[in-house]
Amino acid sequence: MAQWACVSAANLSCQATIVNTQKQRNSPRCDAFSFKGSEFMAQSWRFSSPQAVYRRPRNGVCPLKVVCVDYPRPDLDSTANFLEAAYFSSTFRASPRPTKPLKVVIAGAGLAGLATAKYLADAGHQPILLEARDVLGGKVAAWKDSDGDWYETGLHIFFGAYPNIQNLFGELGINDRLQWKEHSMIFAMPNKPGEFSRFDFLEVLPAPINGIWAILKNNEMLTWPEKIKFAIGLLPAILGGQAYVEAQDGLSVKDWMRKQGIPDRVTTEVFIAMSKALNFINPDELSMQCILIALNRFLQEKHGSKMAFLDGSPPERLCAPIVDHIQSLGGEVRTNSRIQKIDLNNDGTVKSFVLNNGSVIEADAYVFATPVDILKLLLPENWKEMPYFKKLEKLVGVPVINVHIWFDRKLKNTYDHLLFSRSPLLSVYADMSVTCKEYYNPNQSMLELVFAPAEEWISCSDSEIIDATLNELAKLFPDEIAADQSKAKILKYHVVKTPRSVYKTVPGCEPCRPLQRSPLEGFYLAGDYTKQKYLASMEGAVLSGKLCAQAIVQDYELLAARGKKTRLPEAAAR
Repeated sequence: MAQWACVSAANLSCQATIVNTQKQRNSPRCDAFSFKGSEFMAQSWRFSSPQAVYRRPRNGVCPLKVVCVDYPRPDLDSTANFLEAAYFSSTFRASPRPTKPLKVVIAGAGLAGLATAKYLADAGHQPILLEARDVLGGKVAAWKDSDGDWYETGLHIFFGAYPNIQNLFGELGINDRLQWKEHSMIFAMPNKPGEFSRFDFLEVLPAPINGIWAILKNNEMLTWPEKIKFAIGLLPAILGGQAYVEAQDGLSVKDWMRKQGIPDRVTTEVFIAMSKALNFINPDELSMQCILIALNRFLQEKHGSKMAFLDGSPPERLCAPIVDHIQSLGGEVRTNSRIQKIDLNNDGTVKSFVLNNGSVIEADAYVFATPVDILKLLLPENWKEMPYFKKLEKLVGVPVINVHIWFDRKLKNTYDHLLFSRSPLLSVYADMSVTCKEYYNPNQSMLELVFAPAEEWISCSDSEIIDATLNELAKLFPDEIAADQSKAKILKYHVVKTPRSVYKTVPGCEPCRPLQRSPLEGFYLAGDYTKQKYLASMEGAVLSGKLCAQAIVQDYELLAARGKKTRLPEAAAR
């Protein structure tokens, strides 16, 4: 595990770079690389076969016309969860301006670190955000290849049930960057290759009736007896609320279903796909708490399960506006700034962060917003036996692989939507040449696919992964794709491996998740693995950043006094 979880950067010179988002947006990257021993690995391959070149259609033959239809932004602003998140955001802007802003150094510029810095800046403090690599976003990072095409760490979906994410977009003035799709969930039918089954949520119905209607109307995946047993089995979760949901952390999805008398076929037909989409693992491993939290949000909120795609790459379309906001309020964002060591005072509190290039950064408060595996690697020895840090041992990142394949033609058997593959090797996928404006191409498809569970595949070669992916795609596109490429030809592909992604939400891990405020004065954590109600997700990462910033703002007097004590001996020494 340690060899994978080290803090990684594409630029190994470790020279600190102050982020200039305008320059970043205008300068294409040309990365086709492999990070061996890093948090992420990405490789690409191009096919130069003359057969794999898009050709102009013959005279008299009309090319396929692909239409990308986006739907209006749903009415989220009046929901209780959205208003709660909006009020939370407003508390930072409305907090009293500090007499002397706190200098807060934050390690990790994923969504958790970016959110922490954003809301600290809103409260009038001075965040310094450090990212080890030369790209922002963490688990939503993306790169440009030599053709100018983007490839991403993962296939990212923004749900209506993400109130803190939705507020963040509004606060930055970028709501128009979300491309909302029709309110449906679409599953492939393995027993009917090339066919799909839909759960359509009617806009005229309130929650949870719209969700119940979607389930009852679908007769292709579950029989009526199975639906009835499933509904009866879910009653305790519906009636018991959050307390019941949290109490199910000790059971796997498979065990909970059997305990409730729900047929195994319900797990096979629906929850294998859902488990892999939520945490990249199968239902015999996933904690039922994770499923119940998702179902609760989807059933209790009318637009909770409605999905949106970002209209371009996350580093440019989401991370860059956050950086602009932070910098406009006096904060800093530095890339190529890898943490080598957490240096301590005699009392065990943090003295400074030491970077790989030898520079030392001191602050009034310190935040680790990296994945939990990286934090564990850098924990000082005398912290490791503290209960707060000791319990982190059970939290381990799950491996996942993201695959991008560019084909020589436009695939027809797809939708302008996220698709659940129900494949043993693939989780979800989308034709990004249709779903995303920046990736749109009327002539050629680019499939982005999540390869999961990936534990047995993470060490395999890219060619082995692509071959396995093609075998599965041949079942999803039987008339258009063949494993031997006798039909659609691959123009190029990128494989992005993340050996340690979001924490693995297995039974019994909930008590191990730490609060954002550590027992060590001046040291805080942010990340989706920390204690917050949205588990391992983009929403969880952003909420954890807000909770971390809140803890620091609440501790202002203590941290300011601590800073004075630290500076007095230094002044006396001079």
